[in-house]
Amino acid sequence: MSGQIVTRFAPSPTGYLHIGGARTALFNWLYARGRGGKFLLRIEDTDRARSNPEATAAILRGLEWLGLDYDGEVVSQAAGAARHAEVAHQMLAEGNAYKCFSTQEEIEAFRESARAENRSTLFQSPWRDADPSTFPDEPFVIRLKTATIGSTLIHDEVQGDVTIRNDQLDDMILLRSDGTPVYMLAVVVDDHDMGVTHVIRGDDHLNNAARQIGIYVAMGWNVPVWAHIPLIHGPDGKKLSKRHGALGVEEYQAMGYPAAGMRNYLTRLGWSHGNDEFFDDSQAKEWFDLSGINKSPARLDFKKLENLCGQHIAVTEDAALLHEIQAYLAAAEKSPLTGNQQDGILRAMYCLKDRAKMFPELLEKAEFILSSPPLSMDEKAAKTLDPVSRGILRALTPQLQTVSWTKDELEAVLNRVADENGTKFGKLAGPLRAALAGRTVTPSVFDMMLVLGRDETILRLTQAAAYEGS
Repeated sequence: MSGQIVTRFAPSPTGYLHIGGARTALFNWLYARGRGGKFLLRIEDTDRARSNPEATAAILRGLEWLGLDYDGEVVSQAAGAARHAEVAHQMLAEGNAYKCFSTQEEIEAFRESARAENRSTLFQSPWRDADPSTFPDEPFVIRLKTATIGSTLIHDEVQGDVTIRNDQLDDMILLRSDGTPVYMLAVVVDDHDMGVTHVIRGDDHLNNAARQIGIYVAMGWNVPVWAHIPLIHGPDGKKLSKRHGALGVEEYQAMGYPAAGMRNYLTRLGWSHGNDEFFDDSQAKEWFDLSGINKSPARLDFKKLENLCGQHIAVTEDAALLHEIQAYLAAAEKSPLTGNQQDGILRAMYCLKDRAKMFPELLEKAEFILSSPPLSMDEKAAKTLDPVSRGILRALTPQLQTVSWTKDELEAVLNRVADENGTKFGKLAGPLRAALAGRTVTPSVFDMMLVLGRDETILRLTQAAAYEGS
């Protein structure tokens, strides 16, 4: 297939952007972006009863968080109803579709009889080859005239060649009796009109492809390249559901996963490039291809997700990381960082990024810079501030007044004070962490002192030396 590659993501606006849908969007985005193609977005809102604008907004927010930009305007499938109907009438005029006047009761009676006689319940309309002069003046649907012999071949880039016998396919309805188009027709017309060259979607649509090919053939249109990707399963190998944890991508943002880590993980979920686990967007766009997609369902692995997220946090530029942390706080409905807190986080980022896998973890490590004295002590920190430790802090404070504020000099002073008090620096670290952060799990004592500066460090040590408990 020559010319520009065009992919699309076409969710139904009936809820949030599901993690499986997000991966489908990502695969389409990567395939198009890596080949100078277009990635389009269509909202399949033909089911007016179940579609709602809040769901559309949630899908758009999810795509924005994941960084999946699309080309042009968002296409509404419902807005194209007249065009879809026009195509159905063209097929009717050219003999590739027919009017069917069978009622629901007649169709059900046909199926009951077929079940009783142990034959196929696939409805065979008596109107398929009827003489127009016999048509009653009643409502009708328009059905596709599906081939009755031979088979339909779906050449799929993931599943391989899939053959479906034509006698297994019914004459599907194209237009309902009220003149409205069905989803299966709308999808094909929209994909054709939007110039979609590659349909990359979940393998739950594989059977739909056989029926949709009938419309392409009837209209003389090019059939797109198909790639039906397996669904995502939970860690237990069962279909992904609420019991496995979050399903919507916005929930992952609100839990504090970085978008780059999520993109990396979802790309690797059911696709591989050698042994590469960690990669950035430019590598993903360059490497991603349809042949690397696995045929079997992928399993969600939260440990792997967190490890990749930690690696992305470690290499992300500080200002970009701060921007994403603010977005996380908004998504989690937490208070935003003040200007001073942002400045402090930026100063401390070099010692916060290390080994933080998610934003709550990073902010937990940043508590020493986000808090103002007097610090409230957690239970473990308070226990370390016994009379002996407070005495050592009192002895240390004057020696910090004149020392050069570098890691080597601070280390020398702390080791000397510990030695003079008959202890090791390791024993002094706990009380120092309590004094500087009000807790015992923190970045290194030296990093905190360097970030806080001389005056703030001495103030906190002085207050901790006077700490009497609460």
